[in-house]
Amino acid sequence: MNLAIDLPVIWAFIIAFAVFAYVVMDGFDLGLGLLFPFFPRREDRNVMMNSVAPVWDGNETWLVLGGGGLFAAFPLAYSILMPALYTPMIAMLLGLVLRGVAFEFRWRTTAERNLWDIAFAAGSLIAALAQGIALGAILQGVAVAERQYAGGWWDWLTPFSLLTGVSLVIGYGLLGATWLVMKSTGSLRERAYTFSWWLLVAMLGGLGAVSLATPFLQAEYWRRWFEWPNIAFTSVVPLAVVVVTILLLRSLAERQDYRPFFLSLVLFVITYAGLGISMWPYVVPQSVTIWQAAAPEKSQLFMLFGVAVMIPIILAYTAFAYWVFRGKVEAETGYH
Repeated sequence: MNLAIDLPVIWAFIIAFAVFAYVVMDGFDLGLGLLFPFFPRREDRNVMMNSVAPVWDGNETWLVLGGGGLFAAFPLAYSILMPALYTPMIAMLLGLVLRGVAFEFRWRTTAERNLWDIAFAAGSLIAALAQGIALGAILQGVAVAERQYAGGWWDWLTPFSLLTGVSLVIGYGLLGATWLVMKSTGSLRERAYTFSWWLLVAMLGGLGAVSLATPFLQAEYWRRWFEWPNIAFTSVVPLAVVVVTILLLRSLAERQDYRPFFLSLVLFVITYAGLGISMWPYVVPQSVTIWQAAAPEKSQLFMLFGVAVMIPIILAYTAFAYWVFRGKVEAETGYH
C-alpha cells in the first residue's frame, strides 16, 4: 500500500487514541465534579478532590494532542469542524478553565469554599455536556460545500446532540463514582457504590437510546450496522456490552474495589469502538474521508517522528504518576 495512504490511517489512529485517552482519563475527573453536589460534607469533598489532585491537569494533555493532531494532520477536517462546533467547543474550554480555577482556589479560602465548590461542579457539567453535544453534532453530520462548512450557527443543537450530551454526562458520572469506590473508604465508599448502581442503569439507558437513534441519522450507518455480512461482526459490540455489564454488576454486588472502575473503562472502550465502526473512514461523517482531509505526506511524516518520541514519554510519566499516588485517599491527607 502506498505510503501516502498509510500515513492518514496511522494519524487517524493516533488522534483516535489521544481522544480516547482524554475521555477515559479526564472522564472520571469530570465525573467527580458532577457528583460534587451529592456529597455535601466538606470532608468527603476534600477526599474527592485529593483523589485526582496529582493527575487531573496531566490528564488534559491528551486533549491538546487530539486537537493539535487534528489541526496538523487533517487541516481540512479541522477547518470544517471547528466553525460547526464553535459554541460547544468554547463552552467546553470555559468549563475546563472554570473548574481548573475552582480546583486551586477552593483550598485557599474557607469563607468562599462553597462558592468554588459550585464553580467546580458547574465547570465539570458544562465541559462534559459540551463534549457530548459536540460528539453528537459530528455524528449526525456537518453540512459541507466546496471544502468548507456550509451550515448555520445553531446546527449543532439538535435533540440527538442533546441526547449524546446527557449520555456522556451520565457516563462520566459512572466513571467518577467507580473511581471513588476505588480511592475512598468508609461511608463515602458506600455512597459511591450506590451512585455506581444508579449511574450504570442510566448509562445503559442513554447508550441504548443513542445506539437506536444513530442508524437513522445516515443511510450509511444503517448499512454499516445491519446489512449482511456487516451484522455478523457488528453484533459483537452489543454482546460485549451485555457481558461487561453483567461483570460490572457482579463486581458492584461483591463490593470489589478496583474491578468496577476498570470494567467501566471497558464499557467506554466498547462504545468508542462502536463509534469508530459508524464513522470509518470519514473524519467528517459522510462528507470528508481521512485521505481527503490529510495534510501533505511530508508534513505527516515529519510530525510522526515527533509523536513517536512524545507519546511514550507522556505514557511513561502518566503511568508513573498513577503508580506513585495509587491506593486509598484519607480525609486528613492529600493536597492542601
